[in-house]
Amino acid sequence: MFVEAMKNRTFWFFAAVRVASVYLVASWFVPDEYWQSLEVAHRLAFGYGHMTWEWTAGIRSYVYPAVFAGLYKLLALCGLDTVQLLTLTPRLLQALVSAYADYRFHVWCNRTKWSTFLVVSSWCWFYVGSRTLANTLETSLTMIALSYFPWASECTHFLWPVALSFFVRPTSVIPWVPLCLYHIKKSSHPTWELLLKRYLLIGLLTGALCVSIDSYFHGSVVFTCYEFLKYNVLKDVGSFYGEHPWYWYLYAGLPAVLGICVVPFLLASYDTVRYRKVYKERAILLLAVGFTVLVYSLLSHKEFRFLLPVLPMCLYITADYLVRWSRKASSKMLWLTALLAGYTALVHQRGTLDVMPYLATTAKDYRDEFNNPAKIFFLMPCHSTPYYSHVHQNVTMRFLHCEPNLTDQPNYLDEADQFYANPMSWIRKNLPVHPISALPTHLVAFDVLEPEIKDFLSIYKETASFFHTDYPTGRVGGKVNVYERFDSNALADRGNNRGTTTTTTTTANPSAVEDDYDSTYNA
Repeated sequence: MFVEAMKNRTFWFFAAVRVASVYLVASWFVPDEYWQSLEVAHRLAFGYGHMTWEWTAGIRSYVYPAVFAGLYKLLALCGLDTVQLLTLTPRLLQALVSAYADYRFHVWCNRTKWSTFLVVSSWCWFYVGSRTLANTLETSLTMIALSYFPWASECTHFLWPVALSFFVRPTSVIPWVPLCLYHIKKSSHPTWELLLKRYLLIGLLTGALCVSIDSYFHGSVVFTCYEFLKYNVLKDVGSFYGEHPWYWYLYAGLPAVLGICVVPFLLASYDTVRYRKVYKERAILLLAVGFTVLVYSLLSHKEFRFLLPVLPMCLYITADYLVRWSRKASSKMLWLTALLAGYTALVHQRGTLDVMPYLATTAKDYRDEFNNPAKIFFLMPCHSTPYYSHVHQNVTMRFLHCEPNLTDQPNYLDEADQFYANPMSWIRKNLPVHPISALPTHLVAFDVLEPEIKDFLSIYKETASFFHTDYPTGRVGGKVNVYERFDSNALADRGNNRGTTTTTTTTANPSAVEDDYDSTYNA
């Protein structure tokens, strides 16, 4: 089927759009795009990179990062493992997977112009279609599976991408519950035969491969899908990262994901419910969308990206509705979508990515007066930037941690919250100042933090600043600043010029803190 797509001009049109998004989408979305894929792949390929608590707990699958790790190894063997290619090629690979998913969506929609228009004009899919998110792969696999779903046949090929998606991200099975029940009910095969010879067999074969990969990289037999559900559903660890009311997906989540398409989708949904016996296919898909939103609404932690797998279902319902009364796509809808996609992709929240090439160059070339390499400290909300995958230098780096309370400690505060409660007090307790070489050589922080740590910044100079957002909120500022530590001679000169001596407060055990700084965060 992929060979067939390669011969089709529509596929290459989709490929051009997705590849273009690699270069046009230059903004930050969510940490998982880097910390749960590229950072893990960098660790697998080069031996250093930070592994978040999810990997220690065994709730993440290595299947997706392992693909990028193989790509990294190939680049290294060819002597092409530059920072630019390490950050670019994984996105290009995902863009091509998304393009093939677009093509299969187009085939599923009987190659209508509306299907092409809607999938290309979806601002959300353009925004995430080339990102290295497990949710992006999950959505691509959902599109491919839907295109093979046997509405009028006995084919079960759709189960392969569904099974793979489940082992990559277990919650991806939720939209398929109504669809699979419908498939089992309408099949002419006995239920037991269908379940044993198709569902169970495909699930076991796919599971054996995925569990083997996960167990190999985790170092012991582990069922990541079970651990994922245990932590995120039974223990509700996700609520640590934010909670929303149960109706959030209805008034914010789904409208944001659909964008300008929300209006025709609502019209299509009304038409589908009204004539559900006529549009049975649309009715089943609408049921799957509703069921998914309902299940996700029961969980306290909610994010826009969780709804990505139902996006193709919503677009299909809308396309099938629009094609019946109009053959002309709306240019106004396209331009409105382009404006939204352009702003979020090129302007909003880009500073935390723009700073990384600067840090990569700094890490490569910098030496302090003691000939020590750079030590970079991100004084930001945790996971605000990519990490070693975008620096590709085995230098000491540190960030403020935000692990959830996995051991049920009373009055628990993660490291980031402790810092922001009293920044200067935290700095005095946790950063050694004697010798001066124990201090970070570079600090990365949002501009809103500067007034709160101005005393500490007196021994640093600002060397770079990057625009981040027009809408700073709370701990996230409008700019990302980089500060470089003065050397001891420069500090002495500054003290003499002011006629004062610079004084600082040391920690109770600075050597212990320095050892922790140098070893814990340097793989």
